[in-house]
Amino acid sequence: MIPLDDQQQRARTWFEALRDSICAEFEAIEREAGSDAAFDYLAWDRVDAGGAPGGGGVRGVMKGRVFEKVGVNVSTVGGAFEGDFAKTIHGAGEDPSFFATGISLVAHMANPHVPAVHMNTRFLTTTKRWFGGGADLNPPLPYAEDTADFHARLQAACDAHDPAYYPRFKAWADDYFYIPHRKVHRGVGGIFYDHLENDWEADFALTQDVGRAFLDIYPKLVRRRMDQPFDDADRQRQLEWRGRYAEFNLIYDRGTLFGLKTGGNVDAILMSLPPMAAWS
Repeated sequence: MIPLDDQQQRARTWFEALRDSICAEFEAIEREAGSDAAFDYLAWDRVDAGGAPGGGGVRGVMKGRVFEKVGVNVSTVGGAFEGDFAKTIHGAGEDPSFFATGISLVAHMANPHVPAVHMNTRFLTTTKRWFGGGADLNPPLPYAEDTADFHARLQAACDAHDPAYYPRFKAWADDYFYIPHRKVHRGVGGIFYDHLENDWEADFALTQDVGRAFLDIYPKLVRRRMDQPFDDADRQRQLEWRGRYAEFNLIYDRGTLFGLKTGGNVDAILMSLPPMAAWS
């Protein structure tokens, strides 16, 4: 992989620092619950289609008392897209060269009252340069208070940059995180954005603030619900909702396809799948 330029290195450094902060906070929650669970990290390397080194990443997974399974991955990869896949990527139709760095997180919780969550932010370079990402909440048993607080924190992050961002990114999330064959959304939404290429410094700052907003609000929701009692019916609802989540990620999720098409680590790509799920 070619050496990273200043923008690429700064983005990579941020995503890895955010990973460290999130994992430390999640491990702290496990300690509060009397668990010694910790993240297990596995580094992986990628070889580009032509046989050259193509970067790699680190898969982080923790299975604990509060977090039944949570994955926090970072990766920095580059090379060239193969075949017609390049035509589906912004700015790669005529030149298949690419670079991508980012963080991806999915948490599946032990208590059905605690919402599952997804967060991803990334920086890509083809013949164009852009940021993308977002976060969405996926509660098996929704609480209006949790949904409102999650959205309010993301809106505050967006509003600090452009008041038009939140309504636009929220609508984008509602459209994207939808399961057509079930005719349901996979959760209570959040924000989603892609191809953000206005001003690099401003777009990077927004992407950082989205990460900080997630780190601020999600642990609060976990602590709010993690000690609530639940019964077998609650657990069954959770397992069936996880089935919907798995269907979306395997059929429609663009990040899953991107990872598989670019030769990423399969276990890291599929860390988003729940540890247990059910279909009735």
